[in-house]
Amino acid sequence: MQTHRTFKHSFLAIAVTTLLSSCATNPVTGKNELMLIPEATELQLGEENYQPSRQMQGGDYIADPKVAAYIQEIGRKLAVVSDRKLPYEFNVVNDSQINAWMLPGGKMGINRGLLLKMDNEAELAAVMGHEMTHAAAKHGAKHIQQALLLQGAVLVASVAIGSSTEDKGTQTAGIIGAQVVSALLQSKFSRDDEREADHYGMVYMSRAGYDPKAAVTVQEMLLRESKGSPDNMLTQLLADHPPSAERVAANRAFTKKLPKGGLLGRQAYHRRLAHLFKVAPAYAAYDKGQKALKAHQYSKALQLADKAIAIEPKEALFHILKGSALEGKHKKNAAINQYQKAAALNPGYFAPHLKLGLLLDSVGRRKQAQQSLKKSVKLLKTAPALFILGRYAKDRGNLAQAKKYFAQAAQDGGSAGKAAYADLLRVDLPVNSSSYVTASMVRNSSGQLDFLVKNNTPFPIGKIILEIREGRNSKRIPLRGVVDGNTTDTYPTGVAVTQQDINNASVEAVSARLQE
Repeated sequence: MQTHRTFKHSFLAIAVTTLLSSCATNPVTGKNELMLIPEATELQLGEENYQPSRQMQGGDYIADPKVAAYIQEIGRKLAVVSDRKLPYEFNVVNDSQINAWMLPGGKMGINRGLLLKMDNEAELAAVMGHEMTHAAAKHGAKHIQQALLLQGAVLVASVAIGSSTEDKGTQTAGIIGAQVVSALLQSKFSRDDEREADHYGMVYMSRAGYDPKAAVTVQEMLLRESKGSPDNMLTQLLADHPPSAERVAANRAFTKKLPKGGLLGRQAYHRRLAHLFKVAPAYAAYDKGQKALKAHQYSKALQLADKAIAIEPKEALFHILKGSALEGKHKKNAAINQYQKAAALNPGYFAPHLKLGLLLDSVGRRKQAQQSLKKSVKLLKTAPALFILGRYAKDRGNLAQAKKYFAQAAQDGGSAGKAAYADLLRVDLPVNSSSYVTASMVRNSSGQLDFLVKNNTPFPIGKIILEIREGRNSKRIPLRGVVDGNTTDTYPTGVAVTQQDINNASVEAVSARLQE
C-alpha cells in the first residue's frame, strides 16, 4: 500500500513539473500559456499533412501559375511582419468552395473560389493575415492539445518523453498521427481564437502597408454570402470562421486604432488575377458537371465538361470530369484518353493517376495500371490504389510488399479497406496468427482447463492451432470450429488442472486461416 502511494505521489510530482516547464510565452499575445506540444512537433505535423490536405481538396491550382506566384508574394509581405517566424508556405487550392485554412507550422491553403469573391489585394491580405495569426499564435496546436488532454494522452506522453526538443517532437508526433490534423481542418476554432485572429490579422496587414478597412469589407462580404449562398460553397469556411455582425463591428472599431490609409490594390488584384476571373464560367460549368455526375446524368456531365474545356483547356479537373462521364457511358478507351490528358496537365495531382490506374486495371492493362497507381500513392495514399498494388505484389510472390500495401489500405474504413484487410489476413494470418488471435487459459468451476480464444479481426477465422509451452516442453492442439469476428470463444478440454499448472504454462495461436 505504501509503495502504491509513493508511486502515485512521484507520478504527480513529475506531471506537475512537466506542466510547469511546458508553459511558454505566446509570441503574438505575450501571454504565458500551457503548451505541451513542442514546436518541432507542430512543424512536423504541418509539413507532413500539407500536401495530403491540398490533394484531398482538388490539388494545387496550376492552370495559371501567376496566380500562386501572386498569393505567395502577398504571403511573404505578411510573413515579414508576423510576430512568429515560421517556414510559412502559401498555395492556391483548386477548389470552388469559399475557404482558406492554415495548418500548424504556417502551411496555408487558399481556395480558388475565395479568390473570385474578393475585390482587392487588401482583402486578400486580411484573409491571409487572419490565417497567419492562427499559426503564429499556435491556435491549431492548442486545438490539438485540448483534444488530446481530454483523452489524457498529452500528459502521459509528456511524462514519458525524454528531455531533448528533437526527441519530444518525434515521439509526440507518433502519438498524435495524421488523423488529428485532418480532424483539425474540419473543426471550429473558438470564439476567442477567431477574435484574436481578426485582431492581429489586421495588425499584420497594417504593418505590411494595407488598409485595415479591407478586413471589414471582406467580413461584410462573407456575412452577405452566408445569408444568401444557394450552392453550399461556403460550408467549410463558415464552419471554421463563422462571420457575424459582431465580428464586423469589432473589426470596424479596431480600424480606428490603426494607422489610417494604406493600400487597397484593387487594380493590381484584378490585373494579376485577370485570367482566373476570365475563365470563372468554366469552373461554374465544372461544378454543375460534378453534380450531374453524382446524379448519374452522364450526358449532361459530358456536355458541361466540354463547355469548361472550351473555355479553359489547360485545367486537368475538366478532363477528369469528361473522363468520368465517358466511363459512366461505358466508353472506356475515350475515358482513358481523358485521364491521360489530365495527368499530363497536372502530374502533381493524384486523382488523374488514380482514375487512370483503376480503369486500366479494369481492362486488364496491369503494367500500365501499376505505373499510374504508384504515381497516385506517391501523392496521396488511397485504399483503392494500395489494394490493387497489394494484389499485384501478391501475384508476383512478393508477399512482404503485398502485406505492406494491404496494411496501409486496411486503415481505410471503406469497401477497399475492408477487402484489403481480408487479403492481408490471407497472406499474414497463417504465419503471424498471434497478431490477430489471442489465447489464454483459465481453470473453470469444475477444476478443468478451458482455452479462451479471441478473434481480434472482423472476419471469421478457423483452423486455429494453439501451442502450449511449459518449460522446455510444448504441445500443439488443433481447435475445431470457427471463431466469428470480434468474438471470444471458450474451448473446454476436460483436463483437470491446478492454478499453479496454468501459471507455469503459456499458450499462443501459432496457425490459423481466414474462413472463406
